[in-house]
Amino acid sequence: MEKLKEKYPKAKCELNFNNTFQLLIATILSAQTTDKKVNEVTEDLFKKYKTPEDFLTLTQSELEEKIKKIGLYRNKAKNILDMCRILVEKFNGEVPKNMDDLISLPGVGRKTANVVLSNGFGIPAIAVDTHVFRVANRIGLANSDNVLETEKQLMSILPKYMWSLAHHLLIWHGRRICEARKPKCEICPLTSECYFFNDKNA
Repeated sequence: MEKLKEKYPKAKCELNFNNTFQLLIATILSAQTTDKKVNEVTEDLFKKYKTPEDFLTLTQSELEEKIKKIGLYRNKAKNILDMCRILVEKFNGEVPKNMDDLISLPGVGRKTANVVLSNGFGIPAIAVDTHVFRVANRIGLANSDNVLETEKQLMSILPKYMWSLAHHLLIWHGRRICEARKPKCEICPLTSECYFFNDKNA
């Protein structure tokens, strides 16, 4: 982690948001979509729709039209409106602050919940997305083909105060150097401890 901290001193969440509700919406939208694309959509969306109640003034087709640049937009629009309804009816319009309540919401799995807990509430958590999963298993921080098991292994090997930062560092490394198909091993600071690199060059 120290090498990654040196490489990415500004590593942080790359989704734009002003509050926990916006973070939740942006994270749901980000599934199988780049953060850059999400930020383009939410820049306009969040100017007018700031609360669950605001979103509930939209029909599903109206919301679809506003987010159609994003992959799986129809499914995401439905989940967002269903989620907003539950937030209003069950949680007084507030985003819940614990894993169980978060994953009870439509469109919210462990990864999204961990992003919200970590970046929205400052609660230590490791959200395992495709980048975290790939990099952690390549460099030996985890050894699993299962996302939940990878999360558990990272939580056991890393001190709790490092969880949230580790999540960002692994994502930044996965996006910038340790790509899925053509990793840029020649400029990677982790080749000495990387199982993937050493197996490839054995």
